[in-house]
Amino acid sequence: IDDTSLPKKGERSVGVAAQYASALGKTANCQTLVSLTLARGEVPVMVALRLFLPDSWTSDVSRLKRARVPVEHRTPRSKPEIALAEIDRTMAANVRFGCVLADAGYGLSAPFRQGLTERGLAWAVGIPRHLKVYPVDVKLIWPITKVRGKPRKHHVPDILSIAAEQMLASAKWKTVSWRSGTKGRLKARFAAVRVRTADGPPQRIWDKGQQHLPGDEAWLIGEQRASGEKKYYLANLPASTDLRTLAATIKARWICEQAHQQLKEELGLDHFEGRSWQGLHRHTLMTMIAYAFLQHRRLAHAARKKKNQ
Repeated sequence: IDDTSLPKKGERSVGVAAQYASALGKTANCQTLVSLTLARGEVPVMVALRLFLPDSWTSDVSRLKRARVPVEHRTPRSKPEIALAEIDRTMAANVRFGCVLADAGYGLSAPFRQGLTERGLAWAVGIPRHLKVYPVDVKLIWPITKVRGKPRKHHVPDILSIAAEQMLASAKWKTVSWRSGTKGRLKARFAAVRVRTADGPPQRIWDKGQQHLPGDEAWLIGEQRASGEKKYYLANLPASTDLRTLAATIKARWICEQAHQQLKEELGLDHFEGRSWQGLHRHTLMTMIAYAFLQHRRLAHAARKKKNQ
């Protein structure tokens, strides 16, 4: 799961607004497409590109009508909500896949992670460093009150949740190599601990205000790159999963960015100059069909080359 931006001028193109443009690395006037990419053996195939409509569009009926946005797509939907809907559509078409990967733009959404779990899917997603988690052995207890009053009706955790970066501060970090790149083996330092996500129902805890109760058990993974930058992830993979497998799963997401780049540079995904909803989605569909055809040709050529050797 990812999204890709199409920089635009003016304000008449469907969905265009000032929003973060990943292609430019800054906020700019652009359209944003939520994408689903299937990948196996570092070969990607795009299976969905759906336009995200910002509030400035969903709150303006005349603007929606002028761009001929279908009625069923006029209600506000977040990017994670669009992604889950596209996953459902993909699964209904009997497409099979393993682990769902996404960056922190999607991973920070508890409903998104919970939606994937409810669908019985394995997932590994990026999260911001301040996302709260609990130790895996957290317990729910009855709070002891020192003053008279009504007895408490709900349990509270015996320890408060803490930020992901704090949870991994004392963890054991290890250098892990997950694949070979053009300049040799790719490696970084990783650490992983089992935690409980802090995405249960909100509950007032003593004098700390409302906090979310412990949710499901998951892996909390940290990555420290050669530059010193740290990234954090959550994954619902089995507790027996080793560190190298966790690292390789997380890092497999790079291929969808390659797909976005190839769709734009080779097939003109960002060259559409129309303004309507239907026109944009017809254009994206044609680029996806062309991309799938090119991948078929590339794989066939690679198979012939391997056979000749």
